[in-house]
Amino acid sequence: MYIGIDFGTSYSAAAAVVDGQLKLVRFGDAHQFRTAVFFPEVVPNPEDFSLTPALAAQVDAIMRSARGQQGHGTEEQRHRDAVRVVRRQWMEEQTRAASASIASFQHALFGEEAVEAYLEEGTGHLIESPKSMLGYRLDPPVRRTILNIAAHILEHIRLTATQQFGTPVRGAVIGRPVEFRSSMGESGGEQALELLREAAAIAGFDEVTFLEEPAAAAMHYHLSLAERQLALIVDIGGGTTDVAYAELGGGSTPIIRRSWGLPKGGSDIDAGVSLHSFMPYFGKHASVIPVHHFVEAASVHIMPKQREFRRQNYQRVSEPFGSRLRALQQLGATTRLNRLAERIKIELGAKPHSEVTMDFIERDLAVAVGEADFLLSADDFLQRLQRLLEQVSADIPDVPASVFLTGGSSRSPHLQASVRACFPGIALVEGDPSLGVVSGLASASAHMA
Repeated sequence: MYIGIDFGTSYSAAAAVVDGQLKLVRFGDAHQFRTAVFFPEVVPNPEDFSLTPALAAQVDAIMRSARGQQGHGTEEQRHRDAVRVVRRQWMEEQTRAASASIASFQHALFGEEAVEAYLEEGTGHLIESPKSMLGYRLDPPVRRTILNIAAHILEHIRLTATQQFGTPVRGAVIGRPVEFRSSMGESGGEQALELLREAAAIAGFDEVTFLEEPAAAAMHYHLSLAERQLALIVDIGGGTTDVAYAELGGGSTPIIRRSWGLPKGGSDIDAGVSLHSFMPYFGKHASVIPVHHFVEAASVHIMPKQREFRRQNYQRVSEPFGSRLRALQQLGATTRLNRLAERIKIELGAKPHSEVTMDFIERDLAVAVGEADFLLSADDFLQRLQRLLEQVSADIPDVPASVFLTGGSSRSPHLQASVRACFPGIALVEGDPSLGVVSGLASASAHMA
């Protein structure tokens, strides 16, 4: 059986066409799940310790060293002490190995359950939005980690779909952005696809193909159009924004004439809210701390930047900023802050003000954000979106009959207003923000069976 998979930066979903009907895969009570995985901390079992020949040789070496020293008791006591030392070293090595190889962890949790478990337990490893790192330069250990995390998520999707549909799922059409987030240009996109292919194979898929996400959304929109027309598909997701210019509807085959991509999305607005509205409470603009420290703290989806932030020493930073920064360095604190930024972004789509409390940083530390603050936070993304849409408008030879808007971030009235402003007088059709892409991917997967 083949399914369509929307492996998203913020949320992931899957679907299939069964007996001519679209069937969405359910993950618990929802049709999508946050693209996050939590691996609990592995504590080695002391009972697994045994004196292998290599460990026995270490015991002998410690005993030989002890024989030349006085006050070390009998031979039996020296042997017991040596075994205790070797056992302790073995435990420490096992703990380091487990922490360095999270892909070997069993009992992984996914979605909101993963985030909640990480915040409640205060240990383990939470990886959010691994898709956002696929196109970056990765050293071999980090590459293995990202590969196996992607494999865990894809396997979770495959097994959930297999259980729901009652038949083995072995093939998939996986959505891809027009342009991946990358530090290496086109080669970053090639690397991202290579990693996804490897991850899918590890996850148990025998065959996978890729389809650009706006093309998938176009296939979904195509099925709803009785008359043939030219249309623009604007897919604003968590990590990327993609546009397709297509000939759709009328019962004929959809034709994708051109596509454009921007490796920015809703998660960049979250980071903007964090930098503009939260970081001044930690000393941004009011202390000598370099600005890049605050960028690292806000970049919750980029593991190297998070590690750099946690390595900083803020013991000599003046109060109240020093204690707040040290609190933000605690495990899970930047994740909590990012969730508050996301909440503000969502709430300001429906009302003019939003207020949150950062009790995990300092008791009664409240932050109020208004629409003007939000627009400043989102200004960089809004400008990039406008430039992309202006480029699209200049490139297309004919005026489209409609603009189909989808993607999780398309719910924002501010982003909708930007799209309307670039294409005045053209009908704006709001698709399902969460499921427009995966529905098209499922339609494409039906032709693979």
